[in-house]
Amino acid sequence: MKTHSAALLCILHAASAGAQVTIDRPAGGWRHSAGEPGRFHQQVNYPASSVNVDGQPLSAQIRGRIAGTGKPDGKPATLIVNGTAMPLQVDADGSFARPYAFGSGSNSVEVRAPDGRRTRRQFVDGYAGRAQARLRVVLSWDSDNTDLDLHVISPDGQHVFYGARQAANGGALDVDVTTGYGPEIYANPAPPAGVYHVFVNYFGAGSLSDDHLSTAQVAVISEENSLAERRQVFRVPLRKPGELTLVKSFAYP
Repeated sequence: MKTHSAALLCILHAASAGAQVTIDRPAGGWRHSAGEPGRFHQQVNYPASSVNVDGQPLSAQIRGRIAGTGKPDGKPATLIVNGTAMPLQVDADGSFARPYAFGSGSNSVEVRAPDGRRTRRQFVDGYAGRAQARLRVVLSWDSDNTDLDLHVISPDGQHVFYGARQAANGGALDVDVTTGYGPEIYANPAPPAGVYHVFVNYFGAGSLSDDHLSTAQVAVISEENSLAERRQVFRVPLRKPGELTLVKSFAYP
């Protein structure tokens, strides 16, 4: 991804009582300075197989802290990016970090603590040269210490999942989350037209019993942050490890 500066507008709203929620990043979307090269390997400028929180520059993360509550009692926080809500893993000290690829234009990030306190950052990333993710599929789930996997099969037969995170048509999966909640995100800046199939595999229950029920949420977003944006959200219960479920087949465009 090319080094550039981004024109941005930030507005911050924070609760004044209870748990204090702060968002340190993004300061201006997904961007890089000369001293902070991102570890991404994909010509279409979307993060692919090497994306992880560890080692990523601060400018390539949603990052902050929930102070005043300590470790939530078994409850995740909630991350809302451009209207898509998903659980957010919080460390014992209240910190959180999540890589995310924003498109140019207006974007919003909101973090809600388990007690309902929240902060919101609205920003405009003015770098118009970045490839937009015209199709995004976001998998999240409601249980910790579990491993669910997102599988997307595009109309040309290319299958993107944790074992093949980057497709020749530009589609890519960002991270393979194995410890609960997700999210795992598939995106494509130039999705081929036709029918897509979205599967979720309940890969493992970790230290939980094999009959642990986990509910998957899949959000399908096309033409994000445009007048033609379309968003669909589906929830599916998964009852045991090894279960592979077709969540949605849909046509694009």
